Amino acid sequence: MKIEHVALYVKNLEKSAAFFERYFKGKRNGLYRNPRTGFSSYFLSFEDSARLELMSLPEVSNESRPLQYGYAHIAFGVGSKSAVDQLTAQLEADGFRVKSHPRITGDGYYESCVYDVDSNSIEITE
Repeated sequence: MKIEHVALYVKNLEKSAAFFERYFKGKRNGLYRNPRTGFSSYFLSFEDSARLELMSLPEVSNESRPLQYGYAHIAFGVGSKSAVDQLTAQLEADGFRVKSHPRITGDGYYESCVYDVDSNSIEITE
């Protein structure tokens, strides 16, 4: 069994898709749009066949009413400690907030955590 995909509601579909394309080498499919509900989404595919669905609804942009709770983070393995360091530095230089700088965690992972364009937590690990 494998995880087929992870889905996130985002405020700005285009900005979020561009974020995952630029920094994590995702490749997006064509935009899906449901004119009746206002729902829109992209699926992004990654090297290892994992997929991320970015979803948008008009209600998501309404800061006073969160649509759902429970998302913790998405973890991206980038291949090495130096790649973790480099990507974290690039994201920070580009103005993204770093939640935790590269370090070895208590359970032995070398990782950092950053926030994406919608303040979703992204873990970067070797």
